[in-house]
Amino acid sequence: MKDCGFNFKTTYTTLPDEFFTEPVVDSVPSPKIIVLNNSFARSIGLDFSDLTIAEQAELFSGNQLPIGSTPFSQAYAGHQFGYFSMLGDGRAHTWGEHITPSGLRIDIQFKGSGRTPYSRSGDGKATLGPMLREYIISEALYKLGVPTTRSLAVVKTGESILRETILPGAILTRVASSHIRIGTFEFAAKQLDKKGVELLMNYTIHRHYPSLKESKDKALNLIQAVMEKQAELIVHWMRIGFIHGVMNTDNTTISGETIDYGPCAFMDVYDPNTVFSSIDHMGRYSYVNQSKIIQWNLARLAETLLAFIDSDSNRAIKLAEEKIMQFENIYKNKWIKMMRSKLGMLGSETGDEQIIIDLLDWMHKHNADYTNTFRDLSQLSKPIGKLYEEKIFEEWYLRWRDRIKKNIEPLKSSVSLMKSFNPAVIPRNHQVEFVLEEANRGNLKPFEDFLYVLKEPYIDKEYLKPFQRAPELSERVYQTFCGT
Repeated sequence: MKDCGFNFKTTYTTLPDEFFTEPVVDSVPSPKIIVLNNSFARSIGLDFSDLTIAEQAELFSGNQLPIGSTPFSQAYAGHQFGYFSMLGDGRAHTWGEHITPSGLRIDIQFKGSGRTPYSRSGDGKATLGPMLREYIISEALYKLGVPTTRSLAVVKTGESILRETILPGAILTRVASSHIRIGTFEFAAKQLDKKGVELLMNYTIHRHYPSLKESKDKALNLIQAVMEKQAELIVHWMRIGFIHGVMNTDNTTISGETIDYGPCAFMDVYDPNTVFSSIDHMGRYSYVNQSKIIQWNLARLAETLLAFIDSDSNRAIKLAEEKIMQFENIYKNKWIKMMRSKLGMLGSETGDEQIIIDLLDWMHKHNADYTNTFRDLSQLSKPIGKLYEEKIFEEWYLRWRDRIKKNIEPLKSSVSLMKSFNPAVIPRNHQVEFVLEEANRGNLKPFEDFLYVLKEPYIDKEYLKPFQRAPELSERVYQTFCGT
């Protein structure tokens, strides 16, 4: 196998053996490339153009691993819907850490590549629909400007996988800054001694937050850094109406990237209590709760680091609690700043927050489409449509326009800002489901067309119009599934 530019220099496996195992990647009978992200590959120093289609399929199925790759699976734990479990990569194998030409260290990982010591009763396999879903959504989030893992390839394996029905097997290759999760720290705190947790903390700081290496209060500063990253991430999700759906601590990265796209979905009609996941019966991970849950998850991270905050356990708890309580203000300030940008309000005025809240209340009351309402407002001229003729909206619109007039910069600056914060198109749930259903039938044309539509989500183009339309009642997707 040609090297294709791979430059593996893996460091995670220098951690104690408890953090990982090195299981063999399953071979598969008849791999077939479904999608290969060549533009992304080139951006990280990889070039697969010299490989035949068959060789590409062998590579991205794991039948032929690249030179320098020594796959491993990671151990971690997690609070899932509030309950602690010992977990791990039950169907994932990390190829290793690839160093890009710019010096960036990234994990390249298979998902759906077979059983590992962490598989429990699972078969270690993945099916085509969920892997294409992750490809679509992760790449869409990247184009929308949201920190995320990326998707490099999807292959069909030639296997028939038993779920509710027989489905085609598939493997996703994804790329992440790392796969270190809050759950990784929970695992270390539960299974290793203090030295083991310290090794993980120092490794994480070295890899993700090197400016903290010489800091006096490493643990508190690490919590602060992760808190800032996660606050920024959740604000991005709120900006585009994204609902992750499984915000367990094992799905919360230390790097601040979105990871694991099981039952995720985008909100159509604005309702802060929107939930899509079929297993989230209590709305724990609803749209409005996402900031509260990430604060809860950060508290779980802080618990694992108490011994490094202060030798006096009571003082350590007090300092950790004070740190975690700062999240609310950090998040709110970032959220208000983001919402100002969505509404083209430059600078800061006393009534800004009320203008934001009043619009959201009106949208909720009148079942307004989240994405389209903000995009319509991005023209600055009064939106056209029966919904916008409603008296309360007209009164709000006049207040908002008066606020815009207070901007020091010209109106075109507000328009430009709004159009950069309010996408023209998102991967709407009913469209995603249609694309995946067709792919399972062997028709990949809708999938390929959909990827093209999502490439430039902030630019108005004629061909976007069918994809901008809000779903009819009969088209709405009310539940999504993890797909494991």
